[in-house]
Amino acid sequence: MTAILWLIPAALALGALGLVAFFWSMRSGQYEDIEGAAERILIDEDKPIVDEDEPESEDPRER
Repeated sequence: MTAILWLIPAALALGALGLVAFFWSMRSGQYEDIEGAAERILIDEDKPIVDEDEPESEDPRER
């Protein structure tokens, strides 16, 4: 019975901590651009690798 007296306030405190963390993440903008990060990984910003010794061909199947 004594354990319940400790566990109920501990559970309420952990729930309140989770709620505070959720509201902190909402205010700091963690959920504003959910799809942007997933799409940015697909965008290739690096320059294409071109072999300088090989002449460039317009048909990609010839490479």
